[in-house]
Amino acid sequence: MFLFSSVQWAGRRWAWLLVVLLVGLSGLAPRAAHATHLRAGDIQAKVDTTPTHNPNRIFFKLTLYRDSRPTSALQEEATLFFGDGKRSDAIRKTSEVTVAVETTRLIFYFEHTYPGSGKYTASFIEANRSADVVNMTASVSQTFYLSTVITIDPGLGANHLPVLRAPAIDRAASGQVFLHNPAAYDADGDSLAFRRMNSQRSLTYTTLSALPATYIPDHVPCAGFRYPNNQAYGVGTQRPVQVSFKDNNGVELAQIGDTATFQMNARTGQIVWNAPLRTGTYNVAFAVEEWRRNALGYIQIGEVLRDMQIIVVAAVNLRPTITIPQDTCVVAGTVLSKSVTAVDGSGPNSAATAVQLTAYGGPLPPATFTQSTQGPPRAVGRFRWATQCENIAAQPYLVVFKAQDTPPATSADPPLIDEKTWRVTVIGPAPTNLQAAPLAGERVLLTWTSYPCLASSQPGVLPTIQIYRRENCYPFTPSACETGIPAAAGYTRIASIPANLTAYTDDNGGRGLPRGRTYSYRIYVTFPLPAGGASLASNEACLPLSGRSAQLTNVDVLTTAPTNGQIAIKWTQPKSNASSFNAPLGYRLSRSSTGAAPFTLVTTKTSLTDTTYVDSAPALNTQDGQYTYQLVFFSAATTQPGSAETSETSPLASSVRLGVVPDGNNNLNTLTWSYQVPWDNSTRPTLIFRRLGATGPYAQVATLTPPAGASSVTYVDRGLTRGANYCYYVQTNGQYTTPTNSLNQPILTNLLNRSQEICALLIPTPCTPVLTVVPTNCDSLANLDQQDSNLDFAALRYQNRLRWTLGNTPAGCSGEVAYFRIFYRSTAEGPFTLIDSTTQYTYLHQVPLNTAGNTGGAGCYQVQAVNAARVRSALSNVACQDNCAFFLLPNIFTPNGDGLNERFRPKTASAIRRTHIQIFNRWGRKVYESDKDPYINWDGGGAPNEVGTSGKVSDGIYYYLAEVEFADFAGTKRTYKGWVEIVR
Repeated sequence: MFLFSSVQWAGRRWAWLLVVLLVGLSGLAPRAAHATHLRAGDIQAKVDTTPTHNPNRIFFKLTLYRDSRPTSALQEEATLFFGDGKRSDAIRKTSEVTVAVETTRLIFYFEHTYPGSGKYTASFIEANRSADVVNMTASVSQTFYLSTVITIDPGLGANHLPVLRAPAIDRAASGQVFLHNPAAYDADGDSLAFRRMNSQRSLTYTTLSALPATYIPDHVPCAGFRYPNNQAYGVGTQRPVQVSFKDNNGVELAQIGDTATFQMNARTGQIVWNAPLRTGTYNVAFAVEEWRRNALGYIQIGEVLRDMQIIVVAAVNLRPTITIPQDTCVVAGTVLSKSVTAVDGSGPNSAATAVQLTAYGGPLPPATFTQSTQGPPRAVGRFRWATQCENIAAQPYLVVFKAQDTPPATSADPPLIDEKTWRVTVIGPAPTNLQAAPLAGERVLLTWTSYPCLASSQPGVLPTIQIYRRENCYPFTPSACETGIPAAAGYTRIASIPANLTAYTDDNGGRGLPRGRTYSYRIYVTFPLPAGGASLASNEACLPLSGRSAQLTNVDVLTTAPTNGQIAIKWTQPKSNASSFNAPLGYRLSRSSTGAAPFTLVTTKTSLTDTTYVDSAPALNTQDGQYTYQLVFFSAATTQPGSAETSETSPLASSVRLGVVPDGNNNLNTLTWSYQVPWDNSTRPTLIFRRLGATGPYAQVATLTPPAGASSVTYVDRGLTRGANYCYYVQTNGQYTTPTNSLNQPILTNLLNRSQEICALLIPTPCTPVLTVVPTNCDSLANLDQQDSNLDFAALRYQNRLRWTLGNTPAGCSGEVAYFRIFYRSTAEGPFTLIDSTTQYTYLHQVPLNTAGNTGGAGCYQVQAVNAARVRSALSNVACQDNCAFFLLPNIFTPNGDGLNERFRPKTASAIRRTHIQIFNRWGRKVYESDKDPYINWDGGGAPNEVGTSGKVSDGIYYYLAEVEFADFAGTKRTYKGWVEIVR
């Protein structure tokens, strides 16, 4: 043993540390970056935009902020991990410039071609972070992590990930609200969302030389990370927010005196720390998510993770206050010019100083921001943007204005800032000079001036003109930023066409427009994704079409019958400005039993004055069906022989369909009738007719005026006699709002249409049965010996005994029952199946086999009562019977060919779905395994190397392991272990 004095030990200790340091540095050569130095950074990315565009080739820009104090390490080169198992060579920096006190910004460029489509996370890791970061543990020993998520997909085009134009280094003053906005911009117009994160580090990264060739970095929160407002750094509280910064709901973030907060607005990226207390250096991270809208909605296609540093210092002066314009929109092609002002906050012991104004954001450049006056008392700057068609987008552009004061050189205070975010939406100009002109064949020709904005954010894809129509003129004037056409205006889109067209013919889908009406048209333009966006609406083009189309007026049920029913159909004659239509002409009347195509032609008429028809086809079932009719008027386009035919189709009209639901318990009938007709049945009352019994005259018993726009109406006929048979029909009374006479009164009125007749016997429903199932005695079943070798377990039948009584619900129900319907299902849940009927109050059900084998006695039941009039009660409660679960194997079997006890199988067992059996000899070698037979039925055969010439195992003791799944609702599983002896 050697002893050293304290002086000797100190000398030797430093010598040892020097050796370790030199060895460590030699392991890092030739790179000297593995030391305390990195403050902040991010990774930008974009798809290859060269002429040979390769969608798998990505360009990266790595921006790092380095602590430039003499004691800090340099960062001469960097390596990027591409997320596909590959990494770049060590790339030297392109530039390094000083951007703040003791801070430089470094730029590195990389490129990589990925193997194919997919999502990849490109990342950068370096050791180490700058020292003395307050809100994490031993920052100098933690790695620095950045990442960017990219989506390789040719369908995304030349995608650009978000660019963060504000520096990732900022300064704050203790006791004052801190504001920061990354000034994010997406060149493709994709939507951006922001979320704060813990600063990240890697657990597995050591040195590049020690990493495997296909290393994909991991990342976790930095050790000891806490957000800067954590009360461990002092009891910080909120201060008044001197700017009008609000959260997404428009609520002021400041709650004066409450615990300090650190928040990031998910829509604008605005960071508010209210308010720093402890001085020092803090790091935080945040993700900028890139979302693109497609036909199915929004999908996330990218993400940039930035790590930023905030340096909090003590300061006497107050930060300035900036005033910006209100959020606005601008029509593409016009110049947006707005002023921004700021005043210095000037502390109590100092005079106001000059304020430097700057702007960051998507439109900068080509937009410009020029400061004309620095103050005091007021700094003034002007934002100017000559917008272009290419700038049209659905999402607003974010412009961040920043005001920074200039403390005197004699002051120790750092410059302080105020900033606000301005939202500017660029919309398309309205299409101009929209005009409408009538054409032959009840068509309208729309024309407009060539649209000026045909460029879009998606090369090769034109914007789209949306064409809208409504009846009657509508004086709609859009507000300054209101694009498109509001739903409340009553317009319907009739077409979408490329924006390079300047005309469209409206023929109402080939049916022609009904004459005698006035039509209003407007158009606007939508722009393709990803940027999207829309234009203002055009001027209105309003046009009356003179004359009148043929219009259906009546679909009246004359006879109610299952066959040879009768319906009377009537319509009006068409009218035209011309003296007459051209022959051949006439009407084609078609019928549908579904209310939609296909329609069956029922008659063709060639006389304009013949406008009625009684439909009485042999298959016309007016008792059980509702019919819809289509009328087509046709005529020749000219008087020339062989002239083309023109046609117009009137709106569809259906018969009135009546339904009755009797409620004998409450002595009432509920009537509901429905129709789909082009006229209005709500201006006059519908008449309701009733008779007692199946024959005799009807009498009107009520009237009811349907609500406007209704297609289904309900009436309750009360105070009726239980046991009586009531029959009904209803007669609607309608009118067309157009055409009108000289007094502006409707001409087509008093359109009377009857429903079919329908009868209902007012008998109370039987009371709902109350059902029970007699429980199975599992102990008795388990005691049965079923070891007979000839017993077929799968053929066993289980039986359940059902009992029920009549309950007393619903109120007023009847105890008179003709028979009961029995419903069954073999599972705990699912649909029931009708299995039988009985006049008794008990039922014995023998459970049958199903396709999956024997289910045992498991099953659920319901019962329904039916009276002599075949009125059914509600279904009873659900009563279930589950299977027992028992299984017992013998300890001996004798496979000697005498037909007795020939197989190893249970002595007794309940219903089983599956058994996995394994049998081992006394040395532990498996001789048999199977899961094919739930009841095993092993005959003594074994594995090829374990049997004799007979193919059977020898006599002796064997051990079994049986995993049994029972056929009960829960699918109970149990494991059985034991032994069995084979004796021959």
